[in-house]
Amino acid sequence: MPNNNKKAVGIFILTAGLIILLGQWGVFAFLGRVFWPLLILLPGVALHLAVVARTLPAWALVPGGTLTVYGIVFSLLNTWGFGLFEVLWPAFLLGPGIGLYEYELLSGERSKSLYYAALGLIGLSIVLFIFSLLGPFFLYALSILLILSGAWLVFWPESKIGKRSGWRKM
Repeated sequence: MPNNNKKAVGIFILTAGLIILLGQWGVFAFLGRVFWPLLILLPGVALHLAVVARTLPAWALVPGGTLTVYGIVFSLLNTWGFGLFEVLWPAFLLGPGIGLYEYELLSGERSKSLYYAALGLIGLSIVLFIFSLLGPFFLYALSILLILSGAWLVFWPESKIGKRSGWRKM
């Protein structure tokens, strides 16, 4: 066996031994547990870069934006625990909304329906984020707001309502 082949086989055996040893020590399991959200985030970033480099059409921003947002959400969940899912679940609507919004901004076609769909998903996601952050407090705040609004309509003198807002009496 020539000397170069012996070195190549030696490097291969040495590398295989190190990989097996690191696997036995749990290094790869740790890396897999910690960095698996990158398997979602990196393709999303790559799709964005490919659109910017003009190797892919603008529609690739829809899955790119979705994967990027999902990768960020799973990174947060992986870092601070999946109990945070109670608050972050609306991001699963935010991802497609961001992707559609990016597509609408960078595509040559201007479609109001896509624009409104993207804004609708983003707006719904933000509202649901607020609801999930407030939790049970939201129902108390909503009930108090409804009581105050009803009391204002019932007890506010009619003459002041007409003068302040410009409503006409019928």
